[in-house]
Amino acid sequence: MENLDRNPLIEQRILKTEELKNNGINPYPYKFSKQFDIKSLLEGFDALQNQEKITVAGRIMLMRLMGKAAFAHISDNTGKIQIYIRVNDIGKDSFEIFKKLDIGDIIGISGKLFKTHSDEKTIHASEFILLSKSIRPLPEKFHGLRDTEMRYRQRYVDLIMNENVKDIFVKRSKITGNIRKQLNEKGFLEVETPMMQPIPGGAAARPFITHHNTLDLDLYLRIAPELYLKRLVVGGLEKVYEINRNFRNEGISTQHNPEFTMLELYSAYDDYNDMMNIAEELIFNAALEANGCDTVIFGAKEISLKPPFKRIPYFTALNEILKLDVRTLNIDELKKIAASHKIEIDKNADKIGVVNDLFETLVEPNLFQPTFIYDYPVEISPLTKRHRTDASLVERFELFIANFEIANAYSELNDPVEQYSRFTDQLKIKEVTKNEEISDKIDFDYIRALEYGMPPAGGLGIGIDRLVMVLTGAESIREVILFPQLRNEQL
Repeated sequence: MENLDRNPLIEQRILKTEELKNNGINPYPYKFSKQFDIKSLLEGFDALQNQEKITVAGRIMLMRLMGKAAFAHISDNTGKIQIYIRVNDIGKDSFEIFKKLDIGDIIGISGKLFKTHSDEKTIHASEFILLSKSIRPLPEKFHGLRDTEMRYRQRYVDLIMNENVKDIFVKRSKITGNIRKQLNEKGFLEVETPMMQPIPGGAAARPFITHHNTLDLDLYLRIAPELYLKRLVVGGLEKVYEINRNFRNEGISTQHNPEFTMLELYSAYDDYNDMMNIAEELIFNAALEANGCDTVIFGAKEISLKPPFKRIPYFTALNEILKLDVRTLNIDELKKIAASHKIEIDKNADKIGVVNDLFETLVEPNLFQPTFIYDYPVEISPLTKRHRTDASLVERFELFIANFEIANAYSELNDPVEQYSRFTDQLKIKEVTKNEEISDKIDFDYIRALEYGMPPAGGLGIGIDRLVMVLTGAESIREVILFPQLRNEQL
């Protein structure tokens, strides 16, 4: 086979497989009926000891041959258990086949439960069947699979060898399942919106571009589902959500992957205050589901996820750090402050751009415990309703945990005339700043939708990958994505 690294051990296992086939044994049978997973066996051990025959399946992780008997450990996705096999029980021919098995092979076992002299729960096998012959040896058990890039690239091996990795993705499934359950119980409807869109919208980000041959049309992988979900609110679906995959053609870091998962929800007749309450409730209950408690350890510090979370206005948080009112300063004064903190500012940045750079550099690193930062400048929030008491601000919040953004929410802008004006303002900002993350297209169909009338609404987005990072203590986003984006492997 081309482009596959082969070594003598692999070639030896291939020969073993061919030998099995020549002896009439199928090393890859079609089906196996098992009665129990290993966790069920271990938990119900005392009652199940009375059964004459139980059946399980698993991967061999350890083997010890001792003349006419053998011990082995097998594992499945629920745990591991010891098996004991004797030639007197399974017959000479079967025992010879068993002796030729390797660590990594998957087998089915039938037998009776007992405890060894060392009190280890064990299956005394009466028969076994080979279910899948492993050609490629697993990493040596003591050292495991520790090369970080290899772990991500060969996640299948990572899951086999590292129990904590499997636990992260089991928890991830529980978290998303719990969020769905909560929203469904609140009357939200789960929907699906296009992943290929003619106009990138809903966020400021650089999109991936693709081409539809039949329509001869350039399309963009979505950077956010926001504008489509709000179209549904216009259409009368008053509570909608989507757990969606988004794509942003940007850098890769411990907090960013080009393909990521978001929860977005919209609720008619609510505002950003209601979204704060929903965010707290979703995260608190997801933590209980995943961990059984409302505290987590991230790095070396404990985070409490028990509501209510701290709430601080955007400018108040920045002013407290700088000990002055940044809204009274001009752009040159702001640039001097940035320079004093060794913050690099884009030469085309406007005043609010400099303010936001200061915020991201000076404030965000201090937001470790769950904190809502709210009431953002209108210039950086084109889809958000202006603040009801200060027109220079918008009713928006971002939730920070462990020093990075977890959620973003608005009182949604539903005035079509103002929305069009905001979109045109964004085009002017793009022209001045040359910011490639700002779209150069206006979604006129979205404006048309708003012209039919959208009720007041609150919208909330939660980064699922980052939330899983917090709830599992993973300090890199790659630890919580099964197959993170990597450079091509050089084979």
